[in-house]
Amino acid sequence: MSETILTAENLKFRYDSEQPGYALNGVSMQVKRGEFVAVLGANGCGKSTLAKHFNAILLPEEGKVYVEDMDTADDDKLYDIRQTVGMVFQSPDNQIVATVVEEDVAFALENLGVPPEEMRRRVDEAMKMAGIYEYRERAPHNLSGGQKQRVAIAGVVAMRPDCLVMDESTAMLDPHGRAQVMKTIRQLQAAGIDDITVVVGYMKEKLFYLEDRFHVKIVINEDYYRYNNPSTLMLVRDRLKNTFICSSDNYFEQNPFEPYVYQAYYASLYSAGKTDEYCMVTNRKGRITGVQVGGSDAWYMFGHVYFDRSFSEKFTQILEREYDSPVTRAGLWEDLYARHISELEMYIRKYPGGIHEFDSLDELRAFDSAYVTNADSYIFDNICAVLHCTPDSIHGIIPIKTGLTNLSFKFTCNGRDYVYRHPGAGTEAYIDRPAEAQALEAAKALGLDDTFLYIDAAKGWKISHYIEDAAILDYHNDEQVDTALRMLRRLHTSGIQLDGRFDIWEKINGFLDLLQGTDVSDFTGMQELHETMCALHERLKGDAVPLCACHCDSYNPNFLIDKQGKMYLIDWEYAGMADPGCDIGTFIACSDYTPEEAEQVIARYLGHAPTGAELRHYIGYVAMASYFWFLWGLYQEACAKHVGEYLYIWYKYTKQYARLTLERYDHEEEFA
Repeated sequence: MSETILTAENLKFRYDSEQPGYALNGVSMQVKRGEFVAVLGANGCGKSTLAKHFNAILLPEEGKVYVEDMDTADDDKLYDIRQTVGMVFQSPDNQIVATVVEEDVAFALENLGVPPEEMRRRVDEAMKMAGIYEYRERAPHNLSGGQKQRVAIAGVVAMRPDCLVMDESTAMLDPHGRAQVMKTIRQLQAAGIDDITVVVGYMKEKLFYLEDRFHVKIVINEDYYRYNNPSTLMLVRDRLKNTFICSSDNYFEQNPFEPYVYQAYYASLYSAGKTDEYCMVTNRKGRITGVQVGGSDAWYMFGHVYFDRSFSEKFTQILEREYDSPVTRAGLWEDLYARHISELEMYIRKYPGGIHEFDSLDELRAFDSAYVTNADSYIFDNICAVLHCTPDSIHGIIPIKTGLTNLSFKFTCNGRDYVYRHPGAGTEAYIDRPAEAQALEAAKALGLDDTFLYIDAAKGWKISHYIEDAAILDYHNDEQVDTALRMLRRLHTSGIQLDGRFDIWEKINGFLDLLQGTDVSDFTGMQELHETMCALHERLKGDAVPLCACHCDSYNPNFLIDKQGKMYLIDWEYAGMADPGCDIGTFIACSDYTPEEAEQVIARYLGHAPTGAELRHYIGYVAMASYFWFLWGLYQEACAKHVGEYLYIWYKYTKQYARLTLERYDHEEEFA
């Protein structure tokens, strides 16, 4: 068997022999067995043409192509060549022939005469590999674009070719909600505007590529989840001169930008009838003299804005002066403009239409009914597989921005509300997803988390039931606290054995390793603090408390309370066999309890007045948990994720409770 599986020698090819231009002109290459080779290039450069030569769909005009030393021009070898090289086309509709998914995957195998038992096994394996096993009895025409491509891939994989050639066959599997931003950038550049700044916040990493592709400047707004768009303008106020201001949720059918503009303006559309938009009042010259929320038969603010240099200078002064006001931060920049409208000269720019704004996926669907099919992502595939639905039944997608680690959103499907959790970038470094899956199943069996529906143990995405108007645990509501502590006690005494293990000291050292070389890896007092915690760890280890099933992330946002008063313990990412002090320590570390209140909580958890040794152990774990979460917070900051005031709280608690615990160990007889 040859080491080289594909060979091209001085390959030339024209689609029209009478035309001088070649689609491929002198291409030579080799692909060895076991290699993964990517062919990159712009649209129309010949990538698909080359791919089709390796399956003998196209034949060279000049030169040679060999598959396992078989000349693709040899008709007698055609069957063997196509057995050796499987081809997945760019468009799945060109490849799908059957009316049922599993029948389509089996189609080629039937033609090859594969025995029924072997065929069944191959088909099932291929569908599972491609992630479409759940759709095996579905009609392909009812699937999304990404799902169809998975079917096409499965059909080829089932044939067990030695070589798989994929012609952009994953194109539809990539989410492309970024298209609006890209189009706006291209429109600005077409108008001769090259100095472009893109301010990013939520899922910011998805837009970093714009810097290289379009040579724009990226500015990160870490306050996106707390403040409104004045925080964006505050970040880039030094760049506000003669400037277009564009929102990422706008779509322009025609390019609205122009190279020369001489006065500030706000784009506007006309509402025939009532509207809830910001409506404008203007004088005879078109200057905006008033803005009001809502109106009827009026021109309203919609689309892009242009600041001239004079407007920018005056607006920046006002913004800097009033930015610290909660009213300014919570409102829109347009509200600030409206309050100072007499000082800020801006005119109306009327448009007949062609400007669109998408505040939700539902609105985008109303504009483009094929969006989900054409912009399919594996997230939709995941949801459809679990809930046995189609993409068009998924509505009301709303990002949930409260989590510190993951990306989540709420959605509605067939009249019920759910939450989809997508693992945050970098979490694979410290979260054991299979262990989380096992813990979730155990939690559901114990009645601790009835929200849980499904988790992919390998990839970490999860679907849960959404709790409408859920409240989080109030640390100073005695009834709620007692319920939460009973839930933890139920878990700790359940006797459940989890495969995962949560060794808090091991985790602490893991974060210290991750922090090496980062901007937050060293600060005054860090070494002293760690030495103190090393001493405390040795004392706690000597207590030899038996390990039990623990949640290990037991702070109040993970205790949800529905409208009927039922409590749920959610988010089991860190769960595993651990010292029960991890749960009680975290519970207290994330509160604002005084040390006296902390001691009372420990007694309520135990159900009796604690012994000196018990109290000392659990107080020590408040320090240990605080130190763990402090280092976790530093790592989040190193990954450009904002943690907020918790970072200081955990630092303070680490020092305070470590000192208290070590005093108890050093004067054991006084605290017996």
